[in-house]
Amino acid sequence: MVALIDKYIKYLRYEKNYSLHTEISYSKDLSQFSGFLLSHFPDVGIKSVDNDLIRMWIVSLMEDKMSPRSVNRKLSALKSFYKYLLRTGEVSANPMKKIVGPKNSKPIPAFVNNSDMEKILDESAVEDGFEALRNHIMIELFYVTGIRRAELLGLKDVDIDFSSKTIQVTGKRNKQRLIPVSDDMLLLIGQYINVRNEETENRSGYFFVKKDGEKLYPMMIHRIVTESLKQIPTLSKTSPHVLRHSFATGMLNNGADINAVKELLGHSSLAATEIYTHTSFEELKKIYNKAHPRA
Repeated sequence: MVALIDKYIKYLRYEKNYSLHTEISYSKDLSQFSGFLLSHFPDVGIKSVDNDLIRMWIVSLMEDKMSPRSVNRKLSALKSFYKYLLRTGEVSANPMKKIVGPKNSKPIPAFVNNSDMEKILDESAVEDGFEALRNHIMIELFYVTGIRRAELLGLKDVDIDFSSKTIQVTGKRNKQRLIPVSDDMLLLIGQYINVRNEETENRSGYFFVKKDGEKLYPMMIHRIVTESLKQIPTLSKTSPHVLRHSFATGMLNNGADINAVKELLGHSSLAATEIYTHTSFEELKKIYNKAHPRA
């Protein structure tokens, strides 16, 4: 089998023009499968491998605490290898045909709970000066609207409608949506615009700008948010997307309809929003375990 793997890797290199990284990865995965056969089924040749044997390999990988993602990557290499063997006539049947890999587990997104978020906003209480006010409003706007970093970057003054109390957001594939904002948020926004116009020359037309009046850049926003979220030592991740997760989780934990949250987030399908129901369920379990006398 080792000779066939070497031949296959050369095929990937010279005929398929795969990257060196892919070559190394596939070679390692296939060698691992070959080693499994030698250790457990030394008399089984490449033509005798069936789907039951491959399932045994999957079980052994899972028992070694390998993640579903890693197992699926190895199965992908094996699937490609057997397609090659079938085409070159080395085997007459593909044992990978009925193999289904383990489901990848979706990690629960990191989020900030409401009490911690209130502390953060209190810590960054509105101060005099353009930059301090801008940073505070940026954090709060992420949290109360759930918009993406790119959407916040693209906000312009004309997108804010004080009469209808909404912000128009341009999302992925230039899809636009309206997000309602509170009177308090609008009051802060108006205050910021006044200070910004007094202290900067806004040549860009964008809502959030640097002190020189130019548009902000993505890493600057990331740095501002990260610095603010560092106040929560238990938080596993710190990024603008964490505040988006916090918005969605907070809405669902407080009884919002999942379809409404989907529209506010600008998701194209409900499946993308459903991950936050898992987060909500984890919160419910914590409440149950803490409150129920028999938990």
